Amino acid sequence: MSHIQHLSKHLNDVFFGGNWTASNVKDTITPITLKEAYHKIRDCNTIAVLVFHINYYVEGILPIFEGGGLEIRDKYSFDAPEFNTEKSWDDFKTKVLKNAELLVDKVSKLSDDNIFEPFIDEKYGNYYRNLNGLIEHTHYHLGQIAILKKLASES
Repeated sequence: MSHIQHLSKHLNDVFFGGNWTASNVKDTITPITLKEAYHKIRDCNTIAVLVFHINYYVEGILPIFEGGGLEIRDKYSFDAPEFNTEKSWDDFKTKVLKNAELLVDKVSKLSDDNIFEPFIDEKYGNYYRNLNGLIEHTHYHLGQIAILKKLASES
């Protein structure tokens, strides 16, 4: 397997399953209700905010694969919209998974030559560093979501 195939698989696994952690975004967020998504536990972010945050970066780097720039800014990454209905929450979860599928597809089309090229600009590092970072970031927040989900269901 090439570097890009490994990276693409790892990205797919964190969103859709098959990794050795046996935890993925799809299976974790799909059953979460709107009430659970907004259940507030002390000063922690809500599940809704964390799901938005994960998607913010996925959606934010998609244009790069079409020759676009990096328009996202970290300071806006927790500015989740208000989901007022179960349908709006479900639609957003669907969007998150579609964005992840699209990113996996874009990444799988890179070549191993591209993987160590600069990601937009030298200051951001290379594609490998950024994509691997996105995977690690997703696992980190996925763990938070899993804990909050468990605590919300116990309340």
